[in-house]
Amino acid sequence: MASLVPPHGGKLIKRLLEGEELVEAKKKARELPKVLMTSRETSDLIMIGMGAFSPLDGFMGSKDWRSVCEQYKMANGIFWPIPITLSISKDEASGLKEGDEVALVDGDSGELMGSMRIEEKYTIDKRYECKQIFRIDDPKHPGVAKVMAQGEFNIAGQVEVFSELDYPHRFPGLYARPQQTRAIFQQRGWQTIAALQLRNPMHRSHEYIAKIALEVSDGLFVHQLVGKLKEGDIPAEVRVRCVQVVIDNYFPKERVVTKVYPMEMRYAGPREALLHAVFRQNYGASHMIIGRDHAGVGDYYGAFDAQKIFHEIPEDALAIKILPIDWTFYCYRCKGMASFKTCPHDREDHLILSGTLLRKMLTKGEPVPQEFSRPEVLDILREYYSNLKRKAGVKLHHNATGN
Repeated sequence: MASLVPPHGGKLIKRLLEGEELVEAKKKARELPKVLMTSRETSDLIMIGMGAFSPLDGFMGSKDWRSVCEQYKMANGIFWPIPITLSISKDEASGLKEGDEVALVDGDSGELMGSMRIEEKYTIDKRYECKQIFRIDDPKHPGVAKVMAQGEFNIAGQVEVFSELDYPHRFPGLYARPQQTRAIFQQRGWQTIAALQLRNPMHRSHEYIAKIALEVSDGLFVHQLVGKLKEGDIPAEVRVRCVQVVIDNYFPKERVVTKVYPMEMRYAGPREALLHAVFRQNYGASHMIIGRDHAGVGDYYGAFDAQKIFHEIPEDALAIKILPIDWTFYCYRCKGMASFKTCPHDREDHLILSGTLLRKMLTKGEPVPQEFSRPEVLDILREYYSNLKRKAGVKLHHNATGN
């Protein structure tokens, strides 16, 4: 059997209930006071429930919050890079006290997601959290905006999780919990597994760095985020189709495992890269690919800050290691994909590839160079953007006619 990296903290902590235990817990929770969760809090709850956030068994209290912000570790000394918290409003807090049990409800769908006994009710300095985690408190940053919009109080406690929303049904065969991917890796006899984080369609740069990883690993773990993204990003179902068509046509299938996970992006750059590494370790990956501007947004972080931060944490903080990849591009003189480490040619010979640039070209209907992305991917994306324009045209027409 393959010897995989251990889960973070030593073992997977699963809080997702099943069977008769689930039935009884849901019945009890329907009579409890309800706490409505944001989409980020719901996704964090699911990650806790499936064991992806091991060793967490619930939402963090004040000591863990402060220690994570200041020292990258929880109060018990275990490494952790980003607070995982649940907030409530001042009005909600007035009716709840420590020791109370509450039902946790997804604010978007109204679905009963779990329950929690409140171990602590506390306030935090949200601006301080933003400066520590995002390095800035600019409200234009999507992650900062969400923290600043949180309720005035946090509540903490161990959770019981009832649901994973519709993710298993939306992505059949692709949605996976950590124990499932670990079983796959062991069955295949893999020991070195390189995880590739994706929140965009796979273009040639992603493909190139994935194949670099395949050269030095037993297998590639393509792990796609399907939780909520910022406005204007491509929907999960479209991105999944784009990734799958590349895997099907340009990768050896026996050496790639493709799965999705439900977390919401925080766009926290370096700190979020660390969180991505934590739960990839829980999924069984031994290495994680970190390229340019991992988990970044706009110009808030340096291109390789997410690589540098792994050299700033204690060596024993994580068992998973990184595969740092330089800035990649297509070189017209090399006639292939390259990086600044491998290509001697001038920048005017380079086609820089990025998901942001690709979205802009497709949105404006501009021609996309064939070196940018595989034709199968461009076909899917052109269909998506064509449908967007058609829907926008219908909406404008209705508005103009007053219908």
